[in-house]
Amino acid sequence: MADITTGWNPEDSAFWQKEGKKVANRNLWISIPSLLCGFAVWLYWGIITVQMLNLGFPFAKSELFTLMAIAGLTGATLRIPSSFFIRLCGGRNTIFFTTALLMIPAFGAGVALQNPETPLWVFQLLALLSGFGGGNFASSMSNISFFFPKKQQGLALGLNAGLGNFGVTTMQILVPLFMTFGAFGAMGGDPMTLVNSSGTLIGKIPAGSETYIQNAGFLWLLFLVPLAFAGWFGMNNIRTEEVSPNISAPIGSFSKITFMLLIGLFTATVGLWLMLPESANGSGFGVPKELVLVGVIAATVFLLKMIPGEIGTSLKRQYKIFNNKHTWVMSVIYTMTFGSFIGFSAAFALAIKVIFGYSHIMIDGVMTHDTINVNGPSALMYAWMGPFIGALIRPLGGWISDKVGGALVTQICAVVMVACALAVAYYMKAAYGSATPEEYFVPFFVLFLILFAATGIGNGSTFRTIAMVFPKEQAGPVLGWTSAVAAYGAFYIPKVFGEQIKAATPEYALYGFAAFYAVCVLVNYYFYLRKSGEFYNP
Repeated sequence: MADITTGWNPEDSAFWQKEGKKVANRNLWISIPSLLCGFAVWLYWGIITVQMLNLGFPFAKSELFTLMAIAGLTGATLRIPSSFFIRLCGGRNTIFFTTALLMIPAFGAGVALQNPETPLWVFQLLALLSGFGGGNFASSMSNISFFFPKKQQGLALGLNAGLGNFGVTTMQILVPLFMTFGAFGAMGGDPMTLVNSSGTLIGKIPAGSETYIQNAGFLWLLFLVPLAFAGWFGMNNIRTEEVSPNISAPIGSFSKITFMLLIGLFTATVGLWLMLPESANGSGFGVPKELVLVGVIAATVFLLKMIPGEIGTSLKRQYKIFNNKHTWVMSVIYTMTFGSFIGFSAAFALAIKVIFGYSHIMIDGVMTHDTINVNGPSALMYAWMGPFIGALIRPLGGWISDKVGGALVTQICAVVMVACALAVAYYMKAAYGSATPEEYFVPFFVLFLILFAATGIGNGSTFRTIAMVFPKEQAGPVLGWTSAVAAYGAFYIPKVFGEQIKAATPEYALYGFAAFYAVCVLVNYYFYLRKSGEFYNP
């Protein structure tokens, strides 16, 4: 589509009704499925690792948790450069190219999963590249924010994020189904035989059945190829001063995006190497994950700022968001909502498998966790429901916040999250110490669904607050930045779950999350719910 060079003013109601609304909606409805596929490719390791366990791939459970953590850390880190792509490269150029990049990890996963002897480092590399999908959220949200008037941004951004988040649910439904048959014929490779029972949303699949785990990667090529074309021919670059005033030719824009993504990949790789044990291809230094997160974020921001020429100059202007204290406040609050949603989405399936799929039996005074529980629930049958509810309800959170105020909705969600996290911890502890953990599954599962719902509504409400607090030029980069910080939940939560399950105290993870949510209750109240605050909202 032609670039929009002048006159883009969605706040002008006459312009909006005459032409702005049509253009904005077209860009939104191409953006949504592109973002959906990004989420799917980013987080499909949560399902793939469960099936790798079911097929007897020669990796420890803790090693499989590293694949989700790697994808999570990389995806979050790539959101930092992605936050600034729209101003530098334009929305159409950015969405087309970043969507096309997803074909690399999708195809690579399809090839690697055909052989159970594929070394761990190959899967780790593919998990690293899956981070492209996580990074896409920042540029997508920043882009859509420029198309809509402020009074409609809560709903528009809620739709883009919420339906885009359906990539998690779509993936958790489609991947198990596509693994049950040879969807790609001879080109898709041979099936493997399940060692343990598996499942789909419609029921269990017994051990001894054939499965095509490689379809978990190949499947997404069916969507990514046409979406790349749709992005190129159906989207727009807005070349106004507020949005993207100095866009290069497409090849130049793609080169800038590639270079900035490589910086994020480099810092994420170094951080992962410092943190991971030697058995998982790390340094063995065991640097604490919290220090790794701070170091990776700081190094990425610094290296991007040091880029000479136009990119560095543009970034210095956009880095003014860091001088605004509300950038940091909203980063904390958005981490509570989106960080929890994405982190629980990444870890939920494998957590169900590990906690309820095994019997926890005392043998010679030692609690063991390796006996298959034949009565345990199928993780692949239930795991999709949490992200489904969180994504489905997200636009509702934006809509309600447009009516009553974002901070009030966020506050209610935070209180609910504190209560649910503590209750989930109780049932998780009981299950992980029981020979019949399935007895505790229903309350555990229902409470987790409520927790997912609260994160979804809170996701929408925080967008409303950002739209009200920041000027238009800063709102897009702030959306991207806060989403980048929050996305580290996709790394942190699986990592904490993996550590606490290894220590036989999985409930400690939820205690920690509940404490963080309680802090967010106080922070949100102080800055945005006090009538004497700078931005009472309401």
